Order: sequence, then C-alpha cells, then structure tokens
Amino acid sequence: MKAAGLVVAVALFGTSAAPAPSRVAAPVPLPAHDVDVTSVARVYLDQIDDTRYVFSIVDTQVSPILDLRAVLPERCTPIRSEDAGVLVSAGFAFECASELNFDDSLELPWSLAGVVALVRWSDGTEASAYFRGDGRSVPVRLADLRAGGGTTGRLAGTYFILGGEHILFGIDHLLFVLGLLLLVGGFWSLVKTITSFTLAHSITLGLAVLGYVPVDRAPVEAAIALSIVLLAREIVVGRQGRKSLVHRYPWLVAFVFGLLHGLGFAGALGEIGLRASDVPVALLFFNLGVEAGQLAFVVALIALAKIAGRVRGMAVQRVEPALGYALGAFATFWFLDRLPALWGA
Repeated sequence: MKAAGLVVAVALFGTSAAPAPSRVAAPVPLPAHDVDVTSVARVYLDQIDDTRYVFSIVDTQVSPILDLRAVLPERCTPIRSEDAGVLVSAGFAFECASELNFDDSLELPWSLAGVVALVRWSDGTEASAYFRGDGRSVPVRLADLRAGGGTTGRLAGTYFILGGEHILFGIDHLLFVLGLLLLVGGFWSLVKTITSFTLAHSITLGLAVLGYVPVDRAPVEAAIALSIVLLAREIVVGRQGRKSLVHRYPWLVAFVFGLLHGLGFAGALGEIGLRASDVPVALLFFNLGVEAGQLAFVVALIALAKIAGRVRGMAVQRVEPALGYALGAFATFWFLDRLPALWGA
C-alpha cells in the first residue's frame, strides 16, 4: 500500500527531506543501510530543466545498469552528465522529447524487494514513494511521484484510488463514521449528519492543500482520536437517557469534527505531493475517493446490522453501549499514544 511506502521512505531517507542540489545531483549523505539485508535500494531523480533529468543511485552495492535505453521511456535517451551541467558519481543523465508525465515509468533491472525513490522537480517541490519489485525488475511509476503533464484521466484515477484507500485503511476516520451511525437515529437525520461531515472535511481539505490553512500532523492526529472519545461518550450516555447538544443537533457536531478530520485527510494528501497545475483535479478526485470509501463503509455497516437482526434477532440498539465503550477504549489508547508526538518525543 502507498501508506507502507511512505513509512519505508521516511525510514530510509530520514525524517526530513534531503536538500535540493544546486544543479549537482550527486546523492547527499544519508543514514547507512545494507541493501543485502533490507533488499531495498534508494535513488534520486532530479529534473534539471523541462526535458533533462539526472538519476542518482545512493546504494552503490546494487548491480550496475548496463542498458539504459531499456530503463527509460521510448522518447528519452541517455546523455553525458556534463551536457546536463551536473556531476554524477553513480547514476546517469538523460533527455526526453517532452517532459516526463503520469504515463511514464523507469524500469530498473534489479531483483530487489523494492526501491525508495525521491524526485526533486525543477519547480522546487519534492515527492517520494516506495516501489515493489517483481523479482526481475522494479518499475518506478512517475504517476506515484507526482509527475506533471500526464493525462487528466490518469491523474484523476490515481488520486481517486488514493482517497478511497485513505478512508478504507484509515481506521480512526472509519470509527468516527461508525460512531455517527450509532449516535444518529432515523434515515434523514443520518443523511443530514453524514452530509454535514462530508461538507466540513471537504472545506478544510481544500483550504489546507491550497495552502490557506497550515497542517501540523501531530496535534491533528491527537485531536482526531479525542473526537472519537467524545463521540463514544455521547453514545454511552445517550443510552442512559441523558441527551445533550450532540443528540439534538448531530449534524452540527459532525460538521465541527469534520473540519478537523479534513486536516487529517490533507496531511495524507500532502505527503504525496502536488504540482500547482495538478491541484484542482487531484483535490477533487481525492475527495471523491474519500466519499466513495466512506459510502461503501456506511452501506456495509447498515447491511451487516440488518443481517444480524434477521439471523440472530439482535437489534443493534442492544449492543450500542458495548460498542460505545469499545470505541472509546480504542480512541483513548490512540490519543495517549499520539500525545508524545506533540512534544517531539
């Protein structure tokens, strides 16, 4: 999964992005690791100008690349590093008839588990991703490294899938949606509440990605966990007959917490990287992917509840308190686990 790739990228490249070279694309010093042990190599791709690039290999233990034309897209050809105005100690320079785009990939002839690639674009932006090998080669897909100039359909599809993966594999966001389902009674009230949550996180997601709202992952992630704790409490006390503002206006609470969850989505999207020209389409389809995943989760839960009621004669309302306590316990653990990150621990 992409999330796993980002974790590997952070582990191998370090917690901070490497500084962009002053047109000398030799790899900067990095924490050592043994390719023979990890079976993961590290590489850089630097865009020198619109059509010239330098590919640098950090780990020199890997096999040398002898056939560069088999690595590059058809419209690209190797050139001397001097012609690109750089010095390359391990790697090569190449030139393309047009800028690399979403449909391109570099086929590295290594029988490794994978490669962590960091790309540094000529506009000053950077992105990294982990690419799995198939035992014979490692395809480095430019679609996963935010290359510009690709087809709109490919760009839209990439970010739609990314949005769906983020919600379906983001357990904290899913548990918040589960809490809303347990809290809200009635179909139209549920529709209003989910719509409110959707609208809110769409607002903050857009504002954060466009740079109007800064995103600090540590406090956002801790606050998201706390929002689930508060929601779980309302589920439990609601079954005890103690109603509050949350029960009377669940759509309002969903909107407030949705603003917070949108910042969480923005943090994930920001890790992938966006060019200015990609922002409108990528932002739209990432959000649509999030909504598709969220809708699939809601439909699955409703269907499961109906099946459970028919098979075992068990109404969901009877287990709501237990679900509320379980929800609160998980969220409390996450909140306490995320607290040290606030102080950089």
